[in-house]
This record gives sequence, C-alpha cells and structure tokens, in this order.
Amino acid sequence: MCGRFAITLPNDAMAQLFAAQPSNALPAVPNFNVCPTNQVHVVRSGEMGRQLLPMRWGFLPHWYKAENGGPLLINARAETLAEKPAFRAACRERRCLLVATGFYEWTKSAQDTRLPWYIHRRDGAPIAFAGVWQDWGPAEARQSTCAVVTTSANSHMSKIHHRMPLILEPNDWPLWLGEQGKGAARLMRPGAEEVLDYHRVDPMVNSNRAQGPELIEPFEDGADAGNNRPGDALI
Repeated sequence: MCGRFAITLPNDAMAQLFAAQPSNALPAVPNFNVCPTNQVHVVRSGEMGRQLLPMRWGFLPHWYKAENGGPLLINARAETLAEKPAFRAACRERRCLLVATGFYEWTKSAQDTRLPWYIHRRDGAPIAFAGVWQDWGPAEARQSTCAVVTTSANSHMSKIHHRMPLILEPNDWPLWLGEQGKGAARLMRPGAEEVLDYHRVDPMVNSNRAQGPELIEPFEDGADAGNNRPGDALI
C-alpha cells in the first residue's frame, strides 16, 4: 500500500522529466511528509498533451455527497481495479502518474512499536506511481482527485509490507497514460526486485505533522538495534 510519501523534486524539473505543461497552482516542494487528502503532483495526458497538475490524494467517486461521504480511497488494488464501481471507469479512461521521491511504510517491533521505513529507488531517480483520477463536486467547487494503484509486493518489498505501489518505468508511461492505445493492464504487476531499496527512519515521521529532510535520513536506534532490519511483524 502507500499511505505517506515524500516529494523533493522542483516543479520545473518534474515538468521537464515528464514532458508536461505545469499548472500554476502546483503544491509547494519539498514536502517530506505528503499525507492523504493533501494536494499532490499528478501527470495526466489529454488532447492538450501531458499536464502536471495538483490533485487531492483521496479518490472521490461521483456518488459521494461530501468529501467524507464514504471510505477514504487513497489506494486502488490492481487486481480489482477494473471491477470496483469506484474505479472501473477511471481504469479505462482516467489513468495518471503521481510523482514521488520515496514513500514510507511501517513494520512492528516485538514490543508492538511502529517502526517507519523509507523506500526509494536505488538509482536515486524520482518515482512514478500508477494512479487513477476523478473530477468530483459541483461546477463551482469542482476538484480533481486521485488514488495510487497498488499490487502485491515482490519478494524484496514483502519484508516490509505485503502490498506496494505500482511503480512504472519511463518506457511504460505512454501506455499507462493512454498515449499508446490499449494494453495498460499488462503493466499491473509487482515491480522488478532491483528497483527499490529501503532504510529505517526516525519515528518522528509517525506524526503526520512532522516535516523536514531529516525524515528521510537513515536512522540507527541504539536501544533497538535489532529493528534496523525488517522483521516478521508487518502492519
């Protein structure tokens, strides 16, 4: 799954990387603790080409009467994406990419303490999460919303969690964005083992109010040294 992430790439660099026209209302960066319902950086493609836009992280189906009108849909399972009423139309017509530098996941210690981990690409490149999006609300208060598509974890990531975001490589972006016709379903599989790495980070990130570059720096807990490797207890 994906419940929190970081984005440190400047907006103009994001636009250049994805060959997208940037909105004038993009969220401020860096943000080392992006949380559900925050505005996030999203790439989508349409008649005007690719655009880099802000969207609410938390997909709102058209039948929700209010933002809290149902479950908070920040993730969408790849295995049921084409079947779930909330996502099936978006799966066909409204796919997007969410931009991140890395994301957080948690395990539990033998003492039931939440242990945060920061997951990032081994090559240091930005991450492109596969996503789906939906416009929601009356015309005068219309907003774009999105969710991250997730898959079962590969064996490397399963030491941290049994789910992981669907991470797409640059060669796959055009197909996912609908620029190369049909066939995006074949991209919905766990990523290659060698793409991601992870390290323990300071428990301060357990608070959704925490900020600062120290949130993603490696953390060594001398009093709990055995927990600086993934354990068997997963959240």
